[in-house]
Amino acid sequence: MLLFWKAKLVVLAVPKTGTTALEEALLPHADAAILNPPEKKHLTARRWRTQLAPFFENKGARPLQTMAVIREPVDWLKSWHRYRARPEIAGSPASTAGMDFDSFVTGWLSDPEPEFARVGRQSRFVSDASGQVIVDHLFRYEALDEAIAFLEDRLKCRLNLPRRNVSPPADTNFSPAVEARLRREAAADFALWDSLAR
Repeated sequence: MLLFWKAKLVVLAVPKTGTTALEEALLPHADAAILNPPEKKHLTARRWRTQLAPFFENKGARPLQTMAVIREPVDWLKSWHRYRARPEIAGSPASTAGMDFDSFVTGWLSDPEPEFARVGRQSRFVSDASGQVIVDHLFRYEALDEAIAFLEDRLKCRLNLPRRNVSPPADTNFSPAVEARLRREAAADFALWDSLAR
């Protein structure tokens, strides 16, 4: 999470959406940042609003707006599957090494999710408890140039994004049956993505 006081903006870090590269490019311009631990860095919109916004926002002043990037749901899950297959965590409960994508998606759809699939949901990250989106400015990862243009205009600076935290290659094909189940049971994530694609 990065906060820009003069621009009245908070950039929320949805995992696996280029946030590490954004963070590196934006950090020199930020007035406040939470970089670690990961569960604090990836502060949800709901937790921002209930826990940190009251601390940072002055009573009666214009509230800080929020911005986030989200990714097409299947692509987002594929990135998580590849990321958790990296050798550094092989053998741990969070590892997907040697696991096919069907198993990962099935785990993600389980309640509760097994450790390897406990990655949250983008739709919940940007919404309140009722499912209402509460992020002011949402951008698609696949059109990151739009998010960068917004940030450059808002912060009055030029940004150069490095490539960071790229997931290793892996086979992420999955069966039509699992894909159909995913689209049915994660309908909120697909609806959110579709609303931005329009």
